[in-house]
Amino acid sequence: MFEAFSRALRKFTDSVASATGVGITIREEHIEEALDDLEISLLQADVALEVVERLREILKEKLVGKKVSGRKEILSAIRDALVELLSVPAPRIVPPEERPFILLFVGPNGVGKTTTIAKIAYLLKGQGYSSVISASDTFRAGSIEQTEEWARRVGVRVVKHDYGADPAAVAFDAVKSARARGDDYVLIDTAGRQETNENLMEQLRKIKRVVKPHITVFVGEAITGNALLEQIRRFDEEVGVDAVVLTKLDTDARGGSAFTATVGAGKPILFVGLGESPDDLKPFNPEEIVDAILGQGEQ
Repeated sequence: MFEAFSRALRKFTDSVASATGVGITIREEHIEEALDDLEISLLQADVALEVVERLREILKEKLVGKKVSGRKEILSAIRDALVELLSVPAPRIVPPEERPFILLFVGPNGVGKTTTIAKIAYLLKGQGYSSVISASDTFRAGSIEQTEEWARRVGVRVVKHDYGADPAAVAFDAVKSARARGDDYVLIDTAGRQETNENLMEQLRKIKRVVKPHITVFVGEAITGNALLEQIRRFDEEVGVDAVVLTKLDTDARGGSAFTATVGAGKPILFVGLGESPDDLKPFNPEEIVDAILGQGEQ
């Protein structure tokens, strides 16, 4: 994964190294052409323009005026810049004394929202917490059965109504059930929807009014490319987004998705999906992502 981003950074590193020398202090003119080339490469790799521009700014901040003794120091500065860009503080999801902690999950069709919710429930269960999933996708055929099957696999409860029921009513009953049973978390699944569908967006707004979730999480695919930025922004405008989960990060050949969420949309990333198994969801770690990008670039 991240091949395109890695190649672009490797080329940039080589260009800066060749434009300077041992003991040389980097000046802006040393890296301007390399930055231009990097910008073009990343745009061609479908990295959002806002992300590319911010990356260019922070690389210039980290490199100009730095006295380098070789390629290793240039790479270190690049690593610091990338980690800084990805380090958006994320909301804590520790349950309060008056439980449960309520998470509302939103996002487009087909991005793996139900699977992600089950993986989060599995992760929380491993930490000793109990969860209940609200099957509030009453719109898509087979969605409730899919939720039930995943809940069975990871060993958590589901609260459901019939298809066509009010999604907010399902969420309300899930929260009520969790309070009665002392569950730590309520994870609210919702129908996948395009950000332009006003009727479905109103359903999300109603769920938020009824159950008042602690955080709203956007679930999107890492392989979406530039469209990811517009999706996050539209959902944020319509219902409010507090954090992001990126699915299919293991298949992201370009590598810009994490930067799109943090730099472009200004949203922290809670988790990343790296496969289909219940334990293939990992807490987001900026340093691990950056090391994977730079490590790929060194191959």
